[in-house]
Amino acid sequence: MKYWITYCLLTIIICSCSKSEDVANNENDYVPIPYQLEVPQHFDQLLIDPIIPFDNPMTEEGVSLGKRLFYDRILSVDNTKACASCHMPQNGFSDSNKFSIGVSGNFGNRNSMPLINLAWNFDDKYFWDGRALGLEHQALEPVTNPIELENPSWSDVEDRLNNHPEYPNLFNQAFGTTTITKDLVTKAIAQFERTLISSNSKFDKFLNGEATLTAQEQEGLNVFMDEERGDCFHCHGNPNNPLWTDNQFHNNGLDATFTDLGLGAVTGNPNDNGKFRSPTLRNLAYTAPYMHDGRFLTLDDVIEHYSSGLQNSSTIDPLMKKVEQGGVQLSEEDKNNLKAFLLSLSDPSFINNPAFLPQ
Repeated sequence: MKYWITYCLLTIIICSCSKSEDVANNENDYVPIPYQLEVPQHFDQLLIDPIIPFDNPMTEEGVSLGKRLFYDRILSVDNTKACASCHMPQNGFSDSNKFSIGVSGNFGNRNSMPLINLAWNFDDKYFWDGRALGLEHQALEPVTNPIELENPSWSDVEDRLNNHPEYPNLFNQAFGTTTITKDLVTKAIAQFERTLISSNSKFDKFLNGEATLTAQEQEGLNVFMDEERGDCFHCHGNPNNPLWTDNQFHNNGLDATFTDLGLGAVTGNPNDNGKFRSPTLRNLAYTAPYMHDGRFLTLDDVIEHYSSGLQNSSTIDPLMKKVEQGGVQLSEEDKNNLKAFLLSLSDPSFINNPAFLPQ
């Protein structure tokens, strides 16, 4: 009898251990489905491959999770703000306010950058001043920023997500673990953000032989490419660069003296003072106001700045060749034509794409 009892106890222990191992193994049983990024044909022809980190391959589950997190106010300290609060689809994933408003009603000091074609930011530097290296790292700061989502620490956010009734299982499906960390949160958000591809503007259709430019739009392109008139292409690309930005940092003559050092505050190099990342010209119809500080409310204001409002300074970009004359001095006809061309780069299907919108 004594041996029988011992045998039964051992059997129970072995079965219990086996069940515990099964539970642990089940956490990794789900195999996520690889996500096929839909690269537009002319992007594929004109650009190198998009940046997809080896340690964050895109999956259907990861993108879906990232989209949910992007729109979920659980990432803010009081459940009132989300990433999408400052990067709104209808505004080209930027903010129509000059400065975004944080949880406590505080204003930031820069305009929210549009989130467009980020998978082709080949230098992989983010924010107006390039302080975040890698899209996965870009999402880390706003969560704990005292004038944005205002969490005391990422551990508070991790606790909320780990105790959520659904998120642990969603992270298990996307990343093979129910333990949620800030790194996995930002990896998921980055996967979703890489899907935000804009490639279906009127000008894209023109390049693909599906649309015809008006005479005004065609002449606006001529102004854009003309070094003696608009001279815009050095920083913002050309028909062979469908990103419509070089993603580099320039002092474009906004100020003679700087209250915001931009890239210079990051590098500590005085030669970088007043330099900010060139934003894409895509979707300008939706992304006003313009510049890093939202100072220009209209596209006409932006064109006038380059025409007659340039300010000289020690770090002015050499590409601002006519700064001594205040700008390129466009005629009114050239300004109107240039504006017509720039608006042809706007993509209504991008801001209405159901794949990008909250469910």
